[in-house]
Amino acid sequence: MSPGIRNLQLIPVAGGQKKSSSSLVDAVEDAGDMEDVRLLDSYDKREDPLARIEEGTRRIHVRVTGMTCAACSNSVEGALRSVDGVLSASVALLQNMADVVFDPTLVKDEDIKNAIEDAGFEAEILAEPSTIGTKLRGTLVGQFTIGGMTCAACVNSVEGILRALPGVKRAVVALATSLGEVEYDPTVINKDDIVNAIEDAGFDASLVQSSQQDKMILGVAGVFSELDVQLLESILSGLTGVRQFHFDPALGELEVIFDPEVVHSRLLVDGIEGGSNGKFKLYVKNPYARMTSHDVEETSNMFQLFTSSLFLTIPVFLIRVVCPHIPVVYAFLRWRCGPFFLGDWLRWALVSVVQFVVGKRFYVAAGRALRNGSTNMDVLVALSTSSIYFYSVCALLYGAMTGFLSPTYFETSAMLITFVLLGKYLECLAKGKTSDAIKKLVELAPATALLVVRDKGGKCIGEREIDSLLIQPGDTLKVVPGSKLPADGVVVWGSSHVNESMVTGESAPVLKEVNSSVIGGTINLHGALHVQATKVGSDAVLSQIISLVETAQMSKAPIQKFADFVASIFVPTVVVIALFTLLVWYIAGVVGAYPQKWIPENGNYFGFALMFSISVVVIACPCALGLATPTAVMVATGVGANNGVLIKGGDALERAQKIKYVIFDKTGTLTQGKAEVTTTKVFSGMDRGEFLRLVASAEASSEHPLAKAIVEYARHFHFFDDNSLIEDAHNNRKESLQSGWLLDVEGFSALPGRGVQCFVDGKRVLVGNRNLLSDSGVTIPTHVENFVVELEDSAKTGILVAYDDNLIGVLGVADPLKREAAVVVEGLMKMGVRPVMVTGDNWRTARAVAREVGIQDVRAEVMPAGKADVVHSFQNDGSTVAMVGDGINDSPALAAADVGMAIGAGTDIAIEAADYVLMRNDLEDVITAIDLSRKTFSRIRLNYIFAMAYNVIAIPVAAGVFFPSLGIELPPWAAGACMALSSVSVVCSSLLLKRYRKPRLTTILEITIE
Repeated sequence: MSPGIRNLQLIPVAGGQKKSSSSLVDAVEDAGDMEDVRLLDSYDKREDPLARIEEGTRRIHVRVTGMTCAACSNSVEGALRSVDGVLSASVALLQNMADVVFDPTLVKDEDIKNAIEDAGFEAEILAEPSTIGTKLRGTLVGQFTIGGMTCAACVNSVEGILRALPGVKRAVVALATSLGEVEYDPTVINKDDIVNAIEDAGFDASLVQSSQQDKMILGVAGVFSELDVQLLESILSGLTGVRQFHFDPALGELEVIFDPEVVHSRLLVDGIEGGSNGKFKLYVKNPYARMTSHDVEETSNMFQLFTSSLFLTIPVFLIRVVCPHIPVVYAFLRWRCGPFFLGDWLRWALVSVVQFVVGKRFYVAAGRALRNGSTNMDVLVALSTSSIYFYSVCALLYGAMTGFLSPTYFETSAMLITFVLLGKYLECLAKGKTSDAIKKLVELAPATALLVVRDKGGKCIGEREIDSLLIQPGDTLKVVPGSKLPADGVVVWGSSHVNESMVTGESAPVLKEVNSSVIGGTINLHGALHVQATKVGSDAVLSQIISLVETAQMSKAPIQKFADFVASIFVPTVVVIALFTLLVWYIAGVVGAYPQKWIPENGNYFGFALMFSISVVVIACPCALGLATPTAVMVATGVGANNGVLIKGGDALERAQKIKYVIFDKTGTLTQGKAEVTTTKVFSGMDRGEFLRLVASAEASSEHPLAKAIVEYARHFHFFDDNSLIEDAHNNRKESLQSGWLLDVEGFSALPGRGVQCFVDGKRVLVGNRNLLSDSGVTIPTHVENFVVELEDSAKTGILVAYDDNLIGVLGVADPLKREAAVVVEGLMKMGVRPVMVTGDNWRTARAVAREVGIQDVRAEVMPAGKADVVHSFQNDGSTVAMVGDGINDSPALAAADVGMAIGAGTDIAIEAADYVLMRNDLEDVITAIDLSRKTFSRIRLNYIFAMAYNVIAIPVAAGVFFPSLGIELPPWAAGACMALSSVSVVCSSLLLKRYRKPRLTTILEITIE
């Protein structure tokens, strides 16, 4: 590793912290009763999905090579958890990957790697997919040069300025070195703001380095000699912001660790290419593509081993089985060369290569497993093949010394290894199919993008093709018709329709115009667009989906614990059974318990008993049990992602198949979330137009969807068509509130669960429900109460308005039900799931809505924080409860539920509280989520039944239990073939889940369409 450290190395500050449930509830209550708030409203404020780890900890992914079964993954997990400072470790056998959370003050990355290697496996720390693009958590420490300071007063002045900046936690300035060290929150303030503040005070400033660190792996073309390597290293050493680098000439890969606050990835690549005068061409290595290439390489290696073993085994098989029937050839093979026949020499030589060269991997894997005090399938293969091989060698030597020719079984050892390798190769192919979902998601992102190059004045001066992984926030990208959007962003020019089905599941193309948000990986159908990138790297929707699916596939379902337990005792149990089989058959032969004719020609009791024993060792397969759950979970999460249902992990998948209650939030979940004013009634002498103007002025500062509906209705009433005016009003911009038709408002405040309050011309205005007016001392006349009751009985929400403490009018607001709501509710009941509705709305409106959709159990007038209590009330009897919601106020209930489902997430898929994220705003996906989980666990149970039944039946057959009565004998090579095919069968069984199709409601409801 070539050094690239300049000045001092700053210490990183700990990252973000997951919110506690209490702070989450407080946040919800501060947000008000935002019943209709869409998850997209928090798109720019969502938390990093990786920020779930506690403060002061770090998470890394490590590729682990050499694992063959569940016992291996358990061994690696044990080794990692034994390291002081490791908080949690989860190892995924199928992905050959470990997910480790640790305290970086106690453990370093290399310690994690060494722990795995000490356990006998190869380890590689993987670069995070997020390294291209910023991912800032917690605070950064930046070091700045400050010029122009002459005395202590200057230092105090600069320190005072820095400490007064929002987001700055600490600032220390040293006069002697002209350096300042600033700890700041990058989500509040950036390095440029700090530099500008110092320069505004009359000093010169620039950033030297920060505690932020990113790693990027680049492919380098154009390096042909040692001189080229030296040139590359000299260029890197001269680049500002580069901390460390390492170039691997064999792979042509350059690993660079750099400071993203000083130099960003594209500037780094441009600097290297420019410094070489175009000699070197660099491209970013996609972390996911690199992982896929490892899988392909593993499959290729396994195929080479299998073909080599097959090529060497076929002659051994021919010498033993075919050649004795060809006199000329057999006579040649019977020619004595020294102590042995030529045929014996040939078989011994060929099988030795198979046993110790091709089969070396089994000895290596078995050795490291035994060193760690564990056992796995490799131990069984090494034990069985070695027993056969060395018995055959001993038989040859015994025959040479005594002249008594005992039968040898060299071909059995070779055929056994060949069949095991065939099974492993087929297993690799099948396991590769289970990760197709991630591969397809990775392929959605285009490899390159067209960057619109602008001069300092912002004028477009050209276009440049760049690697899509080098896009920076703020870049303007040109997207031509028929191409994929390279990043998440906002349209700044042009209009077109975009196909978003591959990401969100929405089949209809979506119109995109100026200021419309777009998602990377989607397809621009027609019309050129200029898009300003806003979310890149790990912040992009596609990257988050990939990360979520990958994390889910690495997670273990609770049912997997059964397989892990069986795997831990399986091999020792099988070895004991095999030894027992050997002793029983040998002793039975010695005492004459079975006839001599059962013994092969020139055979003996020990050799006869050994073959049964070897068959037991070989046919027993712990792999099938270990693969039963992870392969099914892996396929199911991929199938779910293809259907717009993102599953957070195997545990969520397991809980979902037990769901007894589904609790629906009303507004935005059962209803469309598009409130419309349907009724206006004025009970004073005020003109209707003035009444609407007063109400709109009060509601213009509110973010509540009902408020937006009222303002929109009032705008149409007054024939104001300037949409930007309303948008500005929603953003609480004072210039908008003071202009046009809206009145000046003072003292505005939102009252959660009740409404809003403000003052117009010094008189109090109240807009909200009965509780708001009653608590404020406003009397509600009987005729007004009756009018509100009529609205509520017709599933409308009555909003009361008081001015100067007198009730002056009522607005009726309706939120239409989703077209599929009633059918989905009926479908859930047919599936044995009981639907429940919970809402903050009044009882009459709630019951009216529930009647329309067919829900019997209703909970109304529930505050946001109280929804979690409703969930707990259904969990008291041990029932599994799902909560379906769409608003930020549903987060406590989603977290409290056994299965939280966030519906209509759109691009906001990083919803921490939800176990299932339903991309589309379609209730049918709730049925899909439950149905998929049920089918997945039916498949897992089937896998377990097959794996258990296979071993329960196969081991007695191999032990010769049925040989005395039925004459059934299973040679070791045939047992090896059965063992190899058993694990492949389980994987193929799980792959059948790829044929999953979303359930049709007509089928669930038993509706016949004529």
